[in-house]
Amino acid sequence: MLAKILGALAGEKIAGRNNKAAGALIGAAVPMIARRGLGPLSLALGAGWAAKKIYDRRRDRRTGQASA
Repeated sequence: MLAKILGALAGEKIAGRNNKAAGALIGAAVPMIARRGLGPLSLALGAGWAAKKIYDRRRDRRTGQASA
């Protein structure tokens, strides 16, 4: 509940003087979206990082360079 209140306050500040209600609603929804979205997002970022590491190692092995 505290996250929703803080999110609403932050959304209100971001929206400015003209759209306080819309900013508060968006800000209150951000914690819910973050809970549902950050797990899959971090999994995708971790998989991308690991794939890049493997790609770089294979490329370095082909060119004969030592990896740092």
